Amino acid sequence: MPLRVPYKRVDWLNTVFLLAVTLVALIAAPYFIWKNGINGFQLAMFTFYSLATGMSITLGYHRLFSHLSFKAKWPVRLFTLVFGACAFENSVLNWASDHRRHHKHVDHDDDPYNIQNGFLWAHIGWILFKVLPEPPLDNVADLRKDRLVMWQHRNDKMIALLVGLGLPALLGYWNGGAEGALGGFLIAGALRVFVVQQCTFFINSLCHTIGRQPYSSKNSARDSTIMAFFTFGEGYHNFHHSFQHDYRNGVKAWNFDPTKWAIWALSRVGLVSDLRRVPEEKIILAEIAEARRRAEEQLAQLSETGVTVCEKALATVHELQESLAAAYHELEQAVAQRAEMSRQALNRWRRDARQLIAALSDLTPLPA
Repeated sequence: MPLRVPYKRVDWLNTVFLLAVTLVALIAAPYFIWKNGINGFQLAMFTFYSLATGMSITLGYHRLFSHLSFKAKWPVRLFTLVFGACAFENSVLNWASDHRRHHKHVDHDDDPYNIQNGFLWAHIGWILFKVLPEPPLDNVADLRKDRLVMWQHRNDKMIALLVGLGLPALLGYWNGGAEGALGGFLIAGALRVFVVQQCTFFINSLCHTIGRQPYSSKNSARDSTIMAFFTFGEGYHNFHHSFQHDYRNGVKAWNFDPTKWAIWALSRVGLVSDLRRVPEEKIILAEIAEARRRAEEQLAQLSETGVTVCEKALATVHELQESLAAAYHELEQAVAQRAEMSRQALNRWRRDARQLIAALSDLTPLPA
């Protein structure tokens, strides 16, 4: 769809700053490393800041503050607010407001990073061309009651500059003089900001473009295991859009989701509590519903085009459809009555849903 940006109202100060950080990260930082190398202290600072700021976005900004997926004591909230600010992704109040609007209006005009406006817009264009005044913060009344959140909202730029850029330079100076200060600023500062921001931005762009949709195809969100490795588990985006208040994004035991593991570990030492989880029955209901929808859609397409398919494969699909329809009805009743289903039955129905999707691929046209 065509996108009209009111350039006269664009926050050009924000745009220039982001472009400057990007240029420093892509030109000055590599040149410094090429000329001076990188020592263990600089590498350690880069690693710490990348983990601290990246996890503060995923665990703090996203799952804690935006979705209220769990409750956290003040040390966790303070840490994620300070290092979240150091990612230079705005205050948590603004971030959460944008993100809640994204979930409410995904793929529509009021979605701040609407993928329908193009990959580049969803990735970074919506930030480079943010207009003033920004939309009202009318969907974060709960966060306004948090004094730490409001303190960070008033001081996020100062925190970002002092802790995110100034402190690495100061530590670098302590370790290696003027050259060390420049290295700390460029590597643990600007380069790290660029890397963490790009990982966040790819959730808004790539995870609405490439990947699987096992839980719902009602919107563009997709699961990407590859992206999960670069975003501390945020890549399971189709699940997240289907069940946004679950503290897990990678719901399967084998899914790579360090943020989920960190939240669980913090709960074991009493720093977080009230972890929200979607019942497994509801997750399987979504998987079954999506498998049935795909089957019906593909069979309808084949019928419309008059394609003849292998009768054995077609019979298998119909059999699985009937089985899953019965399972769906039984699961719906169980969920409504809050009855417990056996693990064996749940696994069987999940397996049948996957078999139905696999069987659809066997519906190849017969030779004329």
